[in-house]
Amino acid sequence: MIIAHDDPCLSWHGHISLETTREYTRPWRIPFVEKEMFFPELSVRAAEPSGVRIAFHTTTRKISGGILLHEEPRFLDLCVNGNFLSRQALKNRETFLFRNLPSGEKLIELWLPQKGDFALRWLELDAGTPIRAFDDTRKRWITYGSSITQCRGAISPTQTWPALVAREENLNLTNLGLSGQCHLDPLMALILREISADFISVCAGINVYADGSLNARTFASGLIGFVRIVREKHPETPLAIISPIISPSRENLANVAGWTLRQYREAVLGSVETLRKLGDQRIFSVDGTELFGENLLRLMPDGLHPDAEGYRLLGQNFLRNVAPSLFRETPISPSLP
Repeated sequence: MIIAHDDPCLSWHGHISLETTREYTRPWRIPFVEKEMFFPELSVRAAEPSGVRIAFHTTTRKISGGILLHEEPRFLDLCVNGNFLSRQALKNRETFLFRNLPSGEKLIELWLPQKGDFALRWLELDAGTPIRAFDDTRKRWITYGSSITQCRGAISPTQTWPALVAREENLNLTNLGLSGQCHLDPLMALILREISADFISVCAGINVYADGSLNARTFASGLIGFVRIVREKHPETPLAIISPIISPSRENLANVAGWTLRQYREAVLGSVETLRKLGDQRIFSVDGTELFGENLLRLMPDGLHPDAEGYRLLGQNFLRNVAPSLFRETPISPSLP
């Protein structure tokens, strides 16, 4: 039984918009119709569907599909009733196939690749199989950041640190990690402002350091302005602002803007302190080196990005050090850990 790519029984989650043509549906992590308003490289990364899922209820024992790949992704992951079941490599493929699914009605979630540009052409289920949409009523967590949030180097889409955290905490994830493109763009702040969210986290500083896009004059005010835009429609939403994780060669090396990575980290913490002093008691800061610090350098082969095991441990540290204050009733302290 063929299911069209735009069938309303297919529920897309974790995206900002959908590009739908006669041939395919492609998820975007920015508004597709406005993509030319964004920096070109940001648009490229926003087409990579990190954290995006296609979900539905069905009794099928087999799922196959036709896809378009515009950049070579790694894996497609299948979860059944919230549990990881299988992954399939997509290299040089135009189709995928999962067999021997559990019997009975179940929730299917296809986690799309965190790397590469993916579009769905069709799905095929067992003949006569019922299918119905999945209404994800779980609390929604939006996380914004760089490649270290997008996690292109994770094993597969369910193994990025935001996915690991979201699945452990039973959250509806929207991952706005954009490799090389976390520069506190006002357009990204507007996206966070406009979409519903129960929890928000922002990892800021590493891309700004790399490009020198903000300096001593503009970084702190840019971060504060970004938060204030988000707060226009999320005034009470718990909000974690995370400074850069460790990067030894950059810690004390000034960039083209004249700042070291350590100075950007200190500015993140200072900006949050300022916002709290001015009355925002639902915001708190997190020192990124407590999530991934010197003790984990063996898992950072390029001195900048964690490897697959590093992303797993980063997720564990987030669950231990940040999740209690961000996701639950634990009182929010000014700075974590």
